[in-house]
Amino acid sequence: DVFSSGASRDVIDDLVTGRRHTGELDLPRILLGCPVPCIAAMAGYAIGGGFALGIAADIIVLGDESRYTVNFLDLGFTPGMGTTALLEHVLSPAIAHELLFTGEARRGRDFARTGVNHVLPRAEVEARAHDLAARIADKPREAVVALKRTLSVSRRQAFELARTQEALMHVASFAHLDHQRKQST
Repeated sequence: DVFSSGASRDVIDDLVTGRRHTGELDLPRILLGCPVPCIAAMAGYAIGGGFALGIAADIIVLGDESRYTVNFLDLGFTPGMGTTALLEHVLSPAIAHELLFTGEARRGRDFARTGVNHVLPRAEVEARAHDLAARIADKPREAVVALKRTLSVSRRQAFELARTQEALMHVASFAHLDHQRKQST
């Protein structure tokens, strides 16, 4: 039922208190830098950083009936993991901004005419992802690697810029959140 629910409460607490640096949450960078295309078979729900991880893939397959959200502001802090750039790349900037500001959870079917590759009934997501992977694996590896590198340049650059900007936003939002937590104890 769940693709990824994002960071645990312990990880979030570590980020807020400074015991962990936001740069340690590096999974989207790993997907973007992978030499071959990555496919996100997000049949189940994806929340916050979990959704950020999925949208870092080269090909995205969502479950029609599952819900997807970027709820960072609901938790009291700004988005991270390059989410601001990645979400704009996959969705229109207008939809990305609305989701980032509101934290609204939308069904996969709501992303059908965006930059998401496929929106299918949950039971069909994994099979489609495997089919896509097999079709790609059938191609000459050198050509696939060269194409991936070329097609991902603008996303990787936008991601790195977003990570820098998000780190600056985190300084302010985590400091405020840490202050609030200290006040309540």
